[in-house]
Amino acid sequence: MYLSKEVKADIFAKHGGKAENTGSAEGQIALFSFRINHLTEHLKRNRHDYNTERSLVKLVGKRRALLDYLKKTDINRYREIIKVLGIRK
Repeated sequence: MYLSKEVKADIFAKHGGKAENTGSAEGQIALFSFRINHLTEHLKRNRHDYNTERSLVKLVGKRRALLDYLKKTDINRYREIIKVLGIRK
């Protein structure tokens, strides 16, 4: 499986402060970005996988909602996570 416990713990440790802090907005955004990148690569190889495409669109919406929340509550944290993950060009 592409998303093991160790990979999740590493993502949350890097972006959420520590591995146990799975509820932080930054950690969730980083996890969604990892999954979005994985699904994007899958869809490049399997163009007609419409269920995965729908899942990708839902994940992008969830990440967008978290980014909007973070932007509204703390603009500095928002700018930092955008820069670290390279979401905006």
